[in-house]
Amino acid sequence: MPAFWRSSMPAAFWLRSWIPDERTERLRRLVARRNQVVRHRTRVKNEVHGILQAHLVPKCPHADLFNSRGRAWLERQVLPDDERAAIARHIREIDRLAEDVADLDRDITREAVMMCKSGGFRRSPASMPSSRAVSSPPSVDIRRFREPQRLVSYFGLNPRVRQSGLGLAQYGRISKHGRFPCRAMLVEAAWAAAKAPGPLRAFFLCIRNKRGHQVAAVAVARKLAVLVWHLLTKEQDYFWARPALVAAKQRQLALKAGAPGERGVGRRGSAYAYNVKELRNSEKAAAENAERAYELMVRTSPSTRPRSFAT
Repeated sequence: MPAFWRSSMPAAFWLRSWIPDERTERLRRLVARRNQVVRHRTRVKNEVHGILQAHLVPKCPHADLFNSRGRAWLERQVLPDDERAAIARHIREIDRLAEDVADLDRDITREAVMMCKSGGFRRSPASMPSSRAVSSPPSVDIRRFREPQRLVSYFGLNPRVRQSGLGLAQYGRISKHGRFPCRAMLVEAAWAAAKAPGPLRAFFLCIRNKRGHQVAAVAVARKLAVLVWHLLTKEQDYFWARPALVAAKQRQLALKAGAPGERGVGRRGSAYAYNVKELRNSEKAAAENAERAYELMVRTSPSTRPRSFAT
């Protein structure tokens, strides 16, 4: 940039750049590496499926081709020697990548445990039903965004807008301009939250009936980003969180990070409440009531869609 342009800019303009701290940078690298390893493992698994399809091998009757039962079924299939050797190499590579994913998960969960000690677990997507605890540690300082719309734009979950002058605005697909690992974790948490009872599932079903599964999942991911922004900036817990389930997730996270056991003679662990069937069912019933209340609110509320200029 020329010197006369730089001198004409106010001093505050050059002080707006945000530089992440060392912990955030480390967490970003861990999440990015885990994403790369998982994608590589998926490619290797696709190679195995491609070999089976090339030789017209029927679909595996088990849920997972690479678990113990699936591998036993795979060994019984009639294949050429070179293809069988290739599958053996791919399976060894899958096992090695699984160990790498486990090591990365352990490092990420340690960061999540540090966040839990500061009271941030109940203000993260992991406190919402069916969201995995591994997606709880944020690699972004959410509090630096002054409003949730900017956080949504940073994740690339906002729709593209094309407008000329005072003409009608045309909305397209999401921009995808943000960090892919963060957006992928939010979408993954959205798919999980859509399967559990609660207002998020009611929101997912409402969008799915109009726009389909994919659009509904992205809409829930955007809502998760907005919810997390409000929870962290206002220092509030998720209202519809299920305490027993949240405690079980938190304990599972601590065990994955290497924490010792809590059970002993005459002593129960912190996640024991989730094993009580009556308590677990009562929390689930409360979430189902919240889901029905949200459906009723959406059904009875008037439409807020803006009218077009033609009408």
